[in-house]
Amino acid sequence: MSPSASPRFFSEREVARHRTADSCWVLLGTRVYDVTAFLRMHPGGEALIRSRSGKDVSQEMEGPPHRHSENARRWMEQYYIGELDRDGGAQEAQTLRERTKTSDQTDGKTAGKTKAEDDEDSPYSRCSSVDLEKDLVDWTKPLAWQVGHLGEKYDAWVHQPVDRPIRLFGNPFMEASTKTSWYWVPVVWLPIVFYLSWFCYTSLAQGTTRIELTSDFSIPVHKYMFVPLFLLGWFLWSFIEYCIHRFIFHMRPPAHNYYLIMLHFLLHGQHHKSPFDGSRLVFPPGLASIVVGGFYVLLRNTLPEILGASVFVGGLCGYVVYDMIHYYLHYGSPKRGSYMYGLKAYHVKHHFEHQRAGFGITSTFWDYPFNTVIPDEKF
Repeated sequence: MSPSASPRFFSEREVARHRTADSCWVLLGTRVYDVTAFLRMHPGGEALIRSRSGKDVSQEMEGPPHRHSENARRWMEQYYIGELDRDGGAQEAQTLRERTKTSDQTDGKTAGKTKAEDDEDSPYSRCSSVDLEKDLVDWTKPLAWQVGHLGEKYDAWVHQPVDRPIRLFGNPFMEASTKTSWYWVPVVWLPIVFYLSWFCYTSLAQGTTRIELTSDFSIPVHKYMFVPLFLLGWFLWSFIEYCIHRFIFHMRPPAHNYYLIMLHFLLHGQHHKSPFDGSRLVFPPGLASIVVGGFYVLLRNTLPEILGASVFVGGLCGYVVYDMIHYYLHYGSPKRGSYMYGLKAYHVKHHFEHQRAGFGITSTFWDYPFNTVIPDEKF
């Protein structure tokens, strides 16, 4: 709904009818929200919202057990559709206005839609309530070249999430290169994982791999060492995952540096601004291959060839699992009480409330020794 438009009014009976997965409404006081599109995204699971559909959720928003953050409340406003009319008077007035408006329309309408009507039909208007006139950026233009000018306002702006698509570049090829469907990650990388796993294991099985401690003494490496080497690579990836997320993706670019702000937005800022953009939840294989190739060369030059490859393939498998879990944490509906349910709640809190903590994605393990764990709360 446009911020300047007159609110629609709904009766209590009409609100109560919307209690299904296809149409789910809730109330905050007298304000009516259509949260159908949010069901799969809710960290508490779809069933938690549906059990309260058609009702006032003000108490649940305030807590206990969980008081929702200001970002969560701001996010909620994107689904606002109107007001509750308990006495029916406002509904009648609205109906009269709509009938009057219909009767006043002329042939000019059939000649073409007005600009306002075109705006209402655009994807941006349907999925977000961002005030296009007052926001710090022009959403009708690519954002990559604009964010650097936000300066000291960038950090607060980028951590106020919206549910709307983002266009980074005007060039269609550059824009397409920043988007990836989730299934391309396993399609591209899993064949490499399977091949390297087979290659490393069969090479170790030949019994010719040895670790030379001195010129006269070496230790043979058994084929069954592949499994611990593989798991070591996976463990190392979990640490790399944490470090990249914390120190690169969540760096604080200097307010005066246009290019570092733009770089941060391209790497991770756009994900925090629009956390449910499904086309930018996993790394494009082309860009990821640069990082993957760098780690491969590093391990090959640090460890004996087969040992380095065995550690590498474990890390690569960990990366694939990381990207798949990250996607699931945004769009999956894990069972309440499960491990994935806890991870989803933890990650959503990172997006909406604790952007400077909770950097673990597949696990919260590294948040503990580095003192970045998000305080425990029930959901």
